[in-house]
Amino acid sequence: MSDIPMTEAAAITAPPSPARLLARKALRHRGFMLGLVVVGFITLVAVFAPFLAPHDPYKQDLLARMARPVFLGGDWKHILGTDALGRDYLSRMLYGARVSLMIGLVAAMISAVIGTTLGILGGYFGGKVDAVVMFIVSVRLALPATLVALAVVALFGGSLTVVVLVLGFLLWDRFAVVMRSATMQVRQMDYIAAAEVLGASLPRILWKDVLPNVMNALIVIITLEMAHAIILEAALSFLGLGVQPPTPSWGLMISEGKEMLLFESWLITIPGIALFILLLAINVLGDGIRDITAPEGRN
Repeated sequence: MSDIPMTEAAAITAPPSPARLLARKALRHRGFMLGLVVVGFITLVAVFAPFLAPHDPYKQDLLARMARPVFLGGDWKHILGTDALGRDYLSRMLYGARVSLMIGLVAAMISAVIGTTLGILGGYFGGKVDAVVMFIVSVRLALPATLVALAVVALFGGSLTVVVLVLGFLLWDRFAVVMRSATMQVRQMDYIAAAEVLGASLPRILWKDVLPNVMNALIVIITLEMAHAIILEAALSFLGLGVQPPTPSWGLMISEGKEMLLFESWLITIPGIALFILLLAINVLGDGIRDITAPEGRN
């Protein structure tokens, strides 16, 4: 007779929990782990920018203007050099990460609330409600996001708050379309019918039964729209209609350095590479989340 207690034997033969399977899948997904590490690193750098920045990012020193970075023969006092006003480039890069991540995250959250609400309502009720939702989505798609953002920012003035609100109210269409499709699939499930038969209220069904089952798609869209918001903010700042000086922004830093492109190209290259790496990492992270949360990928 085996000496292994029944509880230990059951633990040995019991299948792993869904959470453990998901964690195992995530650890094995190279794209997800790479994106998570890069985005996590940039987030930590942004959060602790006041402690990591070697200089005040707003302090001007005309005697030290246009100092080259270390890898181009500069000194270690300014590792990434200085800009045309003598401001330390490394410090501005660190604080610029804060601006980019904050704008991307907040704008994506605002868009998620608007688009998810419309998508779930249209997908759950169907009929006239769905027709109204799709009409609103069609109207939004008929308006080019970049041109509308340019017009609104030019009208109300460029500032951090205006840019965040404009992007948040312009990037919700993908949320609405995806959430509508996902809700239509969930709407046919037996547990939704059971909740309705048991007399559950509509808010409870939408909040407790529908939303949790479309959350994986929602997270993926958030990552994609976060990257979209960051690149749009950089474009607006490059055109002088986004974040205004002296606030550090990677797009604004590229704009400020464009006049020296032929002579000091590193002024554009450094923030450009940082922006490229951040956007690539966010998209790779979103693709990884999609892969590891897909039902067919959980085995």
